Amino acid sequence: MTSKHKANLKYINRELSWINFNKRVLSQALDSRTPLLEQAKFSAIFSNNLDEFFMVRVASLKAQVEAKITKTSDDGKTPQEQLKNIRSDLMPILRQQQKHYIEGLKKNLLKENIHIVNYKDLNEREQNWIDNYFKSAIFPVLTPLAVDQAHPFPFVSNLSLNVAAFIVEPETNQKQFARVKIPQKTMPRFIPIPAELSNKKPNPIHTAIPIEEVIAFNLRMLFPGMIIENQCFFRVTRDADLELREIEADDLMSALEEGLRKRRIGGEVVRLEVSEKMPKEILELLIEGMDVKEEDLYEVQGLLGTDELLDLTKINVPHLKNNPYNGLTPHLLKNSQKNLLEDGSIKQEEFKSIFSIIRRQDLLLHHPYDLFGTSVEEFINQAADDQLVMGIKMTLYRISKDSPIIAALIRAAENGKQVMALVELKARFDEDNNIQWAKYLEQSGVHVVYGVLGLKTHTKIALVVRKEKERLRSYFHIGTGNYNSKTSKLYTDLGLLSAQPEIGEDLVELFNYLTGFSKQKSYRKLLVAPTTLRKGMEDLINREIMHAKNNKKGHIKAKMNSLVDSKIINLLYEASKHGVKVELIVRGMCCLIPNQKGLSENITVISIIGQFLEHSRIFWFANNGNSEAYLGSADWMRRNLDRRIEAVTPIESPQLKKKLEKLLEIYLHDNRQAWEMQNNGEFIQRKPKEESKCSQTQLIEIWHK
Repeated sequence: MTSKHKANLKYINRELSWINFNKRVLSQALDSRTPLLEQAKFSAIFSNNLDEFFMVRVASLKAQVEAKITKTSDDGKTPQEQLKNIRSDLMPILRQQQKHYIEGLKKNLLKENIHIVNYKDLNEREQNWIDNYFKSAIFPVLTPLAVDQAHPFPFVSNLSLNVAAFIVEPETNQKQFARVKIPQKTMPRFIPIPAELSNKKPNPIHTAIPIEEVIAFNLRMLFPGMIIENQCFFRVTRDADLELREIEADDLMSALEEGLRKRRIGGEVVRLEVSEKMPKEILELLIEGMDVKEEDLYEVQGLLGTDELLDLTKINVPHLKNNPYNGLTPHLLKNSQKNLLEDGSIKQEEFKSIFSIIRRQDLLLHHPYDLFGTSVEEFINQAADDQLVMGIKMTLYRISKDSPIIAALIRAAENGKQVMALVELKARFDEDNNIQWAKYLEQSGVHVVYGVLGLKTHTKIALVVRKEKERLRSYFHIGTGNYNSKTSKLYTDLGLLSAQPEIGEDLVELFNYLTGFSKQKSYRKLLVAPTTLRKGMEDLINREIMHAKNNKKGHIKAKMNSLVDSKIINLLYEASKHGVKVELIVRGMCCLIPNQKGLSENITVISIIGQFLEHSRIFWFANNGNSEAYLGSADWMRRNLDRRIEAVTPIESPQLKKKLEKLLEIYLHDNRQAWEMQNNGEFIQRKPKEESKCSQTQLIEIWHK
């Protein structure tokens, strides 16, 4: 307890819960069972996550403190207390990460004959090669900046890595501060050195040096005739959240573009990372020059900017990585592919359009185990080329840069179909990409809209309208993940391909709502935020409570990214008190506390962290033997339930419901990648006593059987 505001024992603080989640990500890097280059990847993901956390969440809390806002969080903490707790929780985790990089990753890579070196480790031939590389490939793009009376302290941009030093005029002994920004976007972070230059036997498989080391030890070339003193490194994180007033769509795009220009530079400094034992004189200059508060200073023992450890995964040593997995074409769709023959022709007697398959039965897709390209992308591709298809409507939240779906939508428009794409411009950190796609789609004849004023459109839905025998039939896809071919290989996501008439009618009305021509408040089957989703979920939980009160078994199983909403949490506590068994799989933030006597003893929470990012959302309710299952884009967070457009669909096919229930059981019995939440909010990783049960490995083996 930190002050007069005592923590509420009913809730975990969402920011501290997020840090706990990111700690589980880092644990994948620290786990000796994780292949070495995958350790580098997870350490990089941890750092990238943390950058975004500071740019958005920490920045928001700091803004609240500046505005003298003292309103407490659900767990009773003021913004100032939360900032203090964030720092105290982070410090030991950051030390763990750096210790792993220095004593674990680098040393173990060395055993594999992969050398990540510092400048001082290089032999004379390697130093000469690096110095020449610096002259020809790095030196021309650098801009050294000195600070004196004529040159004020330079603006240091967001997430930039920099070299700081004092340069001394040898004749007058006059000293000046100098800063050099590391070119990060255009050059590799780890510069490879030719193996034949090494004097080690056998020759290294790979030798690389961080680019900042190369620049720091060649500063004499940037300041000829000067003496270089105390070169060291620093990195800045700034407030990068975009605050947008509610404006019309045309203005929204220009406001976003202006906001993005500002974000690249950045707002107020929210974190300053510096090399450990940085000279006091340089540190004081940085703090004064950028108006940094002491609590925003983080001393780093080893490498700064560890998000760029991802560069190491490009090293081609397969046994140091996870086995690549590409997924398979869903069995029912094997004859729907158009590339059956090597010459590109189609076996007409075998080929079946994807629409004829969906018309007969619903399809449950699970990526990456089901190939995205031969299922969801094939659905849109065939819709673009099918003469009977009259129109296509889609929501696009995060789109890959070379998206086949974008190409298909443009082709459909060129083929004379009515094509509508809702592009969510406010998808955080994807705004620039989405603005460019929106412009491109519009220029290609696609009708582009930007959603409902004041609400972010997060739902993942696609609707295809086809004319069949003088009537129109709707085919659709509703998913948990983005229409993004790149992330479909890295994230686990579920999707439903179906032609169920009532859900199709719901989607027609939902798209009308999204384009601004409807005030739809109710739907036949779909649960839609912000109108019916919250009440729908509360009703489903209350029904389990009612069953339990009537001496019947109440049971809820749910899988999601985050559980933060206090109203849902309180309802789950109520369910637990009445004997409802609640089994939760929550990858990220979980503000609910399980296994507390008199509050939540019937609730268990696990988190799965593995090779793939668990991203699917499933909601299953026993309903006294007549179970109901749902999937969709929403977590149990206030923003998903009240401030976004979301769609959650029932899965009504008995066969697919059983498949979802089996899937949940596989996750719940994981003892390799599962972390179990304790009644103090901590997570402990399960360890197999006998047989190891890794859910993701099991799904690779059995999903297509």
